[in-house]
Amino acid sequence: MVLAGTAMAQSSEPIQPIKAAKITEPAKVELGKKLFFDPRLSKSGFISCNSCHNLSMGGSDNLKTSIGDKWQKGPINSPTVLNSRNSLAQFWDGRAKDLKAQAGGPIANPGEMAMTHDLAVDMLRSIPQYVSEFKTVFGNDKLTIDEVTAAIAAFEDTLVTPNSRFDQWLKGNKKALKPDELAGYHLFKKNGCIACHNGVNVGGNSFQKMGTVESFATTSTAEGRAGVTGQEADRFRFKVPSLRNVELTYPYFHDGSADTLPQAVNTMSRLQLGRAFSDAENAQIVAFLKTLTGDQPKLTLPILPPSSDATKRPQPFE
Repeated sequence: MVLAGTAMAQSSEPIQPIKAAKITEPAKVELGKKLFFDPRLSKSGFISCNSCHNLSMGGSDNLKTSIGDKWQKGPINSPTVLNSRNSLAQFWDGRAKDLKAQAGGPIANPGEMAMTHDLAVDMLRSIPQYVSEFKTVFGNDKLTIDEVTAAIAAFEDTLVTPNSRFDQWLKGNKKALKPDELAGYHLFKKNGCIACHNGVNVGGNSFQKMGTVESFATTSTAEGRAGVTGQEADRFRFKVPSLRNVELTYPYFHDGSADTLPQAVNTMSRLQLGRAFSDAENAQIVAFLKTLTGDQPKLTLPILPPSSDATKRPQPFE
């Protein structure tokens, strides 16, 4: 039954509810899930996509920056994979146009999974069950990195988190939010946070400069969009992160410098808005942000295909 005021609630607010995923290619999604969890796509045999985008931790790893091959400390905070299908591009600097383009990056990055695409494909081709599954899903014997990334992207495309309490409120259930949470949302809109954090993902749909009113002090070497465009004007311009499930994806910002949501709210209000919220206002905004946590993906961990006798198991960090 449609609640009264649903259509009006959705059309009059700058944030829209997330819809549940519709799976049209279940075999491709299942193959992508196996690849997402398979550490054999890394040189060490210990790092999978789920290592940095842990689906039990809001699709992130709750580290300031992720740990890669040979215990290398990464240069940037791992963004959540949840609801990433709704972003205008992937990575903080937007260098990948979509999930498929993103999926191949970490596999070949020497600081992350440290494989090459050729070695990753050779490994998969050495496992008969994978060969059979790729043929079933794609209808040919190609099994290239193109098919690998397409399968991973198909799985990631299903990782959405609908039915947050805020979504319920947007759909007309006025009892879904408590007074302090609703007050926090009004502060969020009134003070301009909504200018960047809007739409289905409450962010993820624009690039903005970190530090518009006050410079952002950081030890991170990340350049933002400047590393992609080569334009000095794009330095410290990053993709606006989604605030969906934000209470789960600490620490915050591209450098992981804010450990808590109250700290993140204070930093953003100072750098981007040029103002300071009172403790009471900060608490109300944080209360609102916590209503953006939706239903987490309910997954059964895949049973990974066993390696063939001919497959050499990589040695840890060799």
